[in-house]
Amino acid sequence: MISLVDYGVANLGSMRNMLRRIGAETELVTTADGIAKASKVILPGIGAFDHGMEALHNLGLVEALRRRVLGDGVPFFGVCLGAQLLGESSAEGKRPGLGLVPSRCERLPADGDAGIRVPHMSWAQIEPTRPDPILGGLDEKARFYFVHSYHVVPDDPQVIALETTYHHPFCAAIWRDNVFATQFHPEKSHRFGKQLLKNFIERY
Repeated sequence: MISLVDYGVANLGSMRNMLRRIGAETELVTTADGIAKASKVILPGIGAFDHGMEALHNLGLVEALRRRVLGDGVPFFGVCLGAQLLGESSAEGKRPGLGLVPSRCERLPADGDAGIRVPHMSWAQIEPTRPDPILGGLDEKARFYFVHSYHVVPDDPQVIALETTYHHPFCAAIWRDNVFATQFHPEKSHRFGKQLLKNFIERY
């Protein structure tokens, strides 16, 4: 059973549909008790950093996620805003993040004269930085869908699992111990996203 955190800032329908296609059962979690019982946690998200953290605080989920992920080692998958929230801070807001992986969020550089526009909305190929079982079955042509204005900058570059380039290279995915997170949307990335989610469920 996959626990999807329902905190009001995510398109859960797309994620549930993709997980259903690979035969995974899901439940929506809105309480600390639900997090405490989770065997795998997915934190999707879209929108602003402070709004996301405020929503998690209002539901009493911040400490519950820290205990379950950091204390108990439950597999965690953050998606888009969910990946940004796992860090400690963001240039977009003032609230502290979850602190699951030491990192911060920075805004993508924009240059209208050079045609570099933010938000970044496109398909992009990814480049693995190290072997990882969650990347099994993905070939060198794997492409994923991005919609974002900010990106994660880990304190330790060794936790970067995937990189991509939007005029400048940036971190596309983080992996450390039981924590995996992507700046892109696997649930909107067709067969590539399907394979990535399947790997998370079966190999973690």
